[in-house]
Amino acid sequence: MSVLLTLCVVLLPLVTPGRGARRWEPCTDLRPLDILAEAVPADGAASGISVSRVQGALGLQLSAAALHAMSFPASRIFVRCDLFPEEFSIVVTLKAPRLTPKKNQYLFSVVAEGPDALLLGLRFSPSRLHFLFLREDAAGAWHTRVSFRSPALADSQWHTLVLAVSEDSFSLSTDCGVPVDITADVPFPATLSMQGARFFIGSRRRTKGLFTGLVRQLVLLPGSDATPRLCPCRNAELVLSVPPVLQGLTGGPADNEVLRFPYEANMKVTLGPRPLCTKGEDAQFWFDASRKGLYLCVDSEWVSVLAAKEKLDYVEEHQRLFTTTETLGLEVFVIPEAGLFLATANRKATSAIYKWTDGQFASYQHIRTHQAQAWRHFTIGKQVFLAVANFVPNEKGQEFSVIYRWSRRKLRFTPYQRVPTHSARDWEAFELAGEHFLAVANHREGDNHNIDSIIYKWNPQTRLFEPNQTIATCGAYDWEFFTAGPYSFLLVANAFNGTSTQLHSHLYVWLVGSFQLFQSFLTFGAADWEVFRIGERLFLAVANSHSYDVQMQVQNDSYVINSVIYELNVTAQTFVKFQEIPTCSRLDWEFFSVGEDYFLVVANSFDGNTFSVNSIIYRWQGYEGFVAVHSLPTLGCRDWEAFRTAAGSYLVYSSAKEPLSRVLRLRTG
Repeated sequence: MSVLLTLCVVLLPLVTPGRGARRWEPCTDLRPLDILAEAVPADGAASGISVSRVQGALGLQLSAAALHAMSFPASRIFVRCDLFPEEFSIVVTLKAPRLTPKKNQYLFSVVAEGPDALLLGLRFSPSRLHFLFLREDAAGAWHTRVSFRSPALADSQWHTLVLAVSEDSFSLSTDCGVPVDITADVPFPATLSMQGARFFIGSRRRTKGLFTGLVRQLVLLPGSDATPRLCPCRNAELVLSVPPVLQGLTGGPADNEVLRFPYEANMKVTLGPRPLCTKGEDAQFWFDASRKGLYLCVDSEWVSVLAAKEKLDYVEEHQRLFTTTETLGLEVFVIPEAGLFLATANRKATSAIYKWTDGQFASYQHIRTHQAQAWRHFTIGKQVFLAVANFVPNEKGQEFSVIYRWSRRKLRFTPYQRVPTHSARDWEAFELAGEHFLAVANHREGDNHNIDSIIYKWNPQTRLFEPNQTIATCGAYDWEFFTAGPYSFLLVANAFNGTSTQLHSHLYVWLVGSFQLFQSFLTFGAADWEVFRIGERLFLAVANSHSYDVQMQVQNDSYVINSVIYELNVTAQTFVKFQEIPTCSRLDWEFFSVGEDYFLVVANSFDGNTFSVNSIIYRWQGYEGFVAVHSLPTLGCRDWEAFRTAAGSYLVYSSAKEPLSRVLRLRTG
C-alpha cells in the first residue's frame, strides 16, 4: 500500500510546546487520502459489509459486525508526521438514512486507542451536521463542536458533502451548492497528534451511532478546499477517489472473480396482487404481472422501477364529486400511514377534505373557511400542515388565513396558527438551507390592489411562522418556488393594479438572505404560474386570464388571449419566450406525465360569452412544442390537479360555476 502522507519537517528534540521547543510544521503532502479504501477489509462478506447499487452508483452498507473491521490505525497514513493537517477538506458521498429526532450517526471518527477519547469526528442528525474535534492548551482539553444546519439528505438520493477547514473558518457545501460558512470562536488545532489513534468508518468505536446508510466516498484532502476539484458536478458523480470495490456500475463481480462482498443484499420480489408496503417491506420488490411492472417499496409507497411503456389513449369520467358550493382551488396530498387526500377551497362558508377510499374520494372532514381560494400542504419534520387562503373577513370583520396541523391522535386537521392576510389568493411553502418559509399572495386591501405580499419564516423556538420579508405586488394571484442549480427562485403572478391587467409579473432570486428582483414578464391578468422540467430543460408557463384597461372599452374577445411558456436560456441566464398558446380566460396550468410523455392541461374558464368552455390537454412533441391532443368539456374551470394511485393516473378539476368537481381517469394503451 502506498504511503500517502510522508512529508513532514522533522524537528529537533521533541519537547512539549512552551518549553523552548520549536513547533511542529504542518504536513505538506497535498494528495487525497482515501480513508474509505484504507478501511475496506479484503473479505467484506465475513466482516459484515455488503455492496449495494442505488441509482447506478455502488456504496458500502455496514452492520454492527463491521464495527472494528472498518477501522485502521492512523499510523498507516501518518508515517513520518503524526500531526493532523491544520487546513484540509473532507469529502463524503453518502445515501443517508432517515433518522428519528435526537438520533445521531457518525460518518467517521478518529479515536485514541487507550481511553475512549474522541480526537476528531463527523456526525449528522435530522437537523444538523456536526464536526467535532479535541482542543488542548495549558488549561486542559475539551471538545469543540461546529454545527451546520443539515441539508435535506434523507431523500433517497446520493449526496456529496465537502467540509473545508482552515483555522477558525469552516465551510460546508452540498452537491456543489452555495457553501455555508461559519467562523468559530475556537480554531482547529495546529498540532492535533495522531499518535496511538485509530480511524473508524461509520462509527465511534461502538454500536451506538453506527451509520446505517450507504457510503461511497470518504476522502481527506490536506491543505486545500476540495470544491474546485469536484464542481461542477452532482451527487454520486462527485469523485476524488473511491475504493476499487465501488468502481464501475456493474453491481456485481466478474464471472471469474471470487465473491468477497455480497451485492444487492436482501433483495426479495413478491408476485401476485398488490402487497403491503410498510417499513418491514422497505427496499423490497413487487412484480405486477397484470400491468407488467416492477415496483420498489420506498417510504411506504410502491414506486415504479420497470414497466411497459404507457401511452395516454383517452380520458374518461371516473367520479362526480359533489361539493357544498362552487370550488375555487384544489390540493391533492399524501399523509404517510394515513392515505391520499383532496382539499377543496369552497366559495362559501365550509371547505372540505376528502380521502381516497376504495378507488374514490369520500368525505372526510369539513373546515369553516371564508371564501377560500386555495389550500397548501407542507411538512416540517414529521409534522403535516395545511394552510388555507381566505379571501374575505369573518363575521366579526377579522381578516386572516389559517394554518392547520394534522393530529395523529384525532386523525384530523386542527387549527394551529392564524395569519393576518388581505384577500389572500394563494400560499406557497418552501424550504431554503434547512429553514421553512410560507409566502402569501395578498390580492387587495379594500379597493387598493397595490399592497405588500409577505414571506413568513418558521421560528423553531416559538414554533410559529413570523414575517420575514415583504414584497410589493399588484393584485397578486399566485406564488411559485423553484430551484435552478444552486439558486432558489420565487415567482409571483400579478393580476391587476387597479386600472389595468397589463402589467409585469416578477421573478425573484434568493441572494444574501432575501429575495431580490431577477427578471420581469409582461402578463395580462396573470392568475397562475406552472414550473416544470423536461429532461434538463426548465420551463415557466403563465396563465393569462384577461386583457383589460379602464381607458379601453370592454370587449368580449379580451378574454381570448395567448398564454406564454418561457424556457431558461442558461447561456444568457434569463428566461426567453418559447411558445404562445391561445386560451380563454385561463386560470390554471397543470403539468403531468404518463409513461415517457409529458402533458400540460389548461383551465379555460370563460370566452367572453359563456363559461361552458373546453379545457385542453397539450402533449409535448419536442421541436413542435406543446400540441393539443384532447378537448375536455368543462364549466367555469378553475383548477386542475394530477395524481397517481396504484390503479392508475387521474386528473381532477374544480368548477367556479357549479357545486361539482370531476375526477377523470387517464386510460393508457
